[in-house]
Amino acid sequence: VQLVESGGGLVQPGGSLRLSCAASGFTFGSYDMSWFRQAPGKQREFVAAITWRGDNTYYADSVKGRFTISRDNAKNTVYLQMRSLKPEDTAVYYCAGSNSRYWRGSYYWAGIYDYWGQGTQVNVSS
Repeated sequence: VQLVESGGGLVQPGGSLRLSCAASGFTFGSYDMSWFRQAPGKQREFVAAITWRGDNTYYADSVKGRFTISRDNAKNTVYLQMRSLKPEDTAVYYCAGSNSRYWRGSYYWAGIYDYWGQGTQVNVSS
């Protein structure tokens, strides 16, 4: 099983980035997927989630209206489009997958996820 994130980097405040997470080794189309992030000295926090069919999405209040999660089950990939980036968005971003029956009530909880990627660094700075 692998989840491989890409697309991170250095961007100025107000800029945009698109993260990708390529999955392999499991039935991606049956898994609900999410993005989490962890800033230095802070706990990992929920960012965005999408159901296995892509028909429902959920966002942390801090990113609502600026970030968009999407997926392409034919490509086994989940995306995070990030716009209007702020310095406080600086973190390592992780994708995660879950097929738990309890996911809809717990999508914001890291413990519900079966698989995690290694993370990609996003730095927002002028």
